[in-house]
Amino acid sequence: MLFFLIFTTGGRNYNYEERYGPDLPGKEAGHDARVWKIYLDEAEGYDDDMIRGFRDTADTMLVFAALFSAVITAFAIQASTALLPDHNLIMTHQLKEQILILRAGVNSTAIAAIPPSVYQPETSTHSTLDALVTALFFVSLALSLAVALTSVLVKQWLQGYTAVTLGTAKERALVRHFKFEGIKQWKLRQLVAALPLVIHVSFWIFAAGFILFVCGRHRMISWMIVGIWGLFMCLYTLAINHPAFYPNSPFGVP
Repeated sequence: MLFFLIFTTGGRNYNYEERYGPDLPGKEAGHDARVWKIYLDEAEGYDDDMIRGFRDTADTMLVFAALFSAVITAFAIQASTALLPDHNLIMTHQLKEQILILRAGVNSTAIAAIPPSVYQPETSTHSTLDALVTALFFVSLALSLAVALTSVLVKQWLQGYTAVTLGTAKERALVRHFKFEGIKQWKLRQLVAALPLVIHVSFWIFAAGFILFVCGRHRMISWMIVGIWGLFMCLYTLAINHPAFYPNSPFGVP
């Protein structure tokens, strides 16, 4: 019997026969029986480790997603301005057309022979590249904000899980087990583990948009950016695949 009542959890060594007195005959499964108290003690150590891991991930993702979203927003605002009509360009072509008409009147040239301006007040002046860059930035921003919001929700869900439950030892044990089964059933662990993956996807979408954004403005700078991002992409790919070849590698993504 002593074998089953000595546990070591998280550096704690509990001899439950000394910690809790024996149950009265016939009360071994009662509301305050020793078995429920042992279960609660062991579950507390397990839950502490689990909740700490969830909270660390949520805190890290929340801070990074907030800062990253601020960076993306600056680029998204700058890129979205290219989708607005370029009134300066339109006005320049309109003035050019008016000048040609005036010259035609002076030179007795038929006004109908003057080609109309390709840019009218309602003409769209942005290119396909401008639309693509803006779309990439806003998709990346949406994913980053989704991670931030989900991280906040995870922290709130964990508060509900760790909320103090009143009642007998058996009632508290049953409530804890009910909540823990909910975590397994609704895949909370997988949801928390997916947050870094979504941030990675958001980051690389932003990187693609950033490269295209620079390409549309200066070719030499764009090649420099492509070289830097390409080198980083290679290192990133090698790092996340390193544990597949070296099991003791610390570079794996959980």
